[in-house]
Amino acid sequence: MDFKNVVLSIILFSLLSLSLAENVKVVIQGANSIARTDDNFICATMDWWPTEKAGLFDLDLKTSLANAIKAFNPLRIKVGGSLQDQVVYDVGRVKKCHNFEKRKNGLFGFSEGCLSMTRWDKLNKKLFMKSGAKITFGLNALIGRKKSNIGKGLWVGDWKSQNAREFMNYSISKGYKIDSYEFGNELCGSGIGAKVEAEQYGKDVIALKNLVKELYPDLETQPKILGPNGFYDEKWFNTFLKVSGHGVVDAITHHIYNLGPADDQNPITKIQDPFYLNQVAQIYENVSKVVKKFGPLSGAWVSGAGEALDNSHRDVSPSFADGFWYLDQLGMASTFNYKVFCRQTFIGGNYALFDATTSTPNPDYYSALLWHRLMGSNVLFVTQKADPNLRVYAHCANKKPGISLLFINLSKDRTSNVTLLNDQKTVRRNLKSRVVVRPNIEFKGYQNREEYHLTPLDGDIQSNFVLLNDVPLNPLDSVDIPAMDPKLVDASSPISVAPHSIVFVTIRDFNALACA
Repeated sequence: MDFKNVVLSIILFSLLSLSLAENVKVVIQGANSIARTDDNFICATMDWWPTEKAGLFDLDLKTSLANAIKAFNPLRIKVGGSLQDQVVYDVGRVKKCHNFEKRKNGLFGFSEGCLSMTRWDKLNKKLFMKSGAKITFGLNALIGRKKSNIGKGLWVGDWKSQNAREFMNYSISKGYKIDSYEFGNELCGSGIGAKVEAEQYGKDVIALKNLVKELYPDLETQPKILGPNGFYDEKWFNTFLKVSGHGVVDAITHHIYNLGPADDQNPITKIQDPFYLNQVAQIYENVSKVVKKFGPLSGAWVSGAGEALDNSHRDVSPSFADGFWYLDQLGMASTFNYKVFCRQTFIGGNYALFDATTSTPNPDYYSALLWHRLMGSNVLFVTQKADPNLRVYAHCANKKPGISLLFINLSKDRTSNVTLLNDQKTVRRNLKSRVVVRPNIEFKGYQNREEYHLTPLDGDIQSNFVLLNDVPLNPLDSVDIPAMDPKLVDASSPISVAPHSIVFVTIRDFNALACA
């Protein structure tokens, strides 16, 4: 190929690249926040699984695991999961303490399991206290009940609180801090494996609230009460909250697994489909209405979330592509005033943030860490109408001043060059008392932007390795989490969001009144 043809090829390639880029105007309404999350919005679960799934009974409490949690300073950890309603606590009147055993007729195919206080001590001293984790503890809500002969999967009778009482007393005596207690797992509505009627659940939650108030009289340190920790069922939720009454449940908790079962053959297509991702917004809206109606003080939580049920997609959850789903859920839930979002799981199973085999983070771990560090609790209204494949979320910056933005580009071949508009929406009155709305103003920054560009290794979204600003994120020695520093970008240039990338941006000189 002669020089002339080489030059022509370069020009054609440049023109093609330009044709696959689009200019996008993103409007940020910064005068007022539309929602507010908890300061510890990011949460991850740790389950009472058997050995082969890295459950808490046998989990190796490595320094690397504690360091991975400690990096969030703090991370909310929710202890419980599918088997929590089969866990008894080896304290007080419990005579024998055995681990789970496979049992054909048992709930989820397992027998009852027992948490020894020796193991509970180790979990607290070597993991929870060492890492500074904020603990939500899932209580067994089936103790004292019996299977009904009438309804399939229905358990009847009053909850017996004695074992929970003795467990709480033991934890208090040891100085173990519990931020909140969650009552049962997936017992609401039709239930998963087992179910409890809403009226009975409501009465039992009142009993739990009274127990916690008795044992933790100091309002400053009194754990919150959460429930029902299952899939949303409007009739069941409404009945439960009517029975329990105002001021008993501190947060309504529910699960989200919105990409279908683990054997779905097409999860990657769903993850990249903005219209499919939008469907779950209806659940968030419905739960938000229940919160407004019954008024739990802490609002709504997603207490268990994975992109798919039944241990999730083995080849998708640990990959970069899962971040499209995960971060979009974080962004969407926050706009509906959700307070906490618990990822299933921190470690164990196919959907973990931290790989139990390699003792290294999966890509979603880094996404969660960046959200926690950058996105503040005040949520801003943000819109763009150019491209549905570009997902955008805006919050006040976690550390003042300024705002932080999250961009998710679902497109595999189109770059978005983003210009920001400041919709001040400050309504003022002139001398004739007419309302005057100030127009959108293109934001012209003077300070360098702080940008964090996450991309998959070799451009493969099913890769388990992620790059930050073109540098691979690998733990230095399998113990320490690598530094995650931004690149500083001239404020006069558009924000460039490459195809199949995730970008966090913090702008310190963006004047949003809600963030002042």
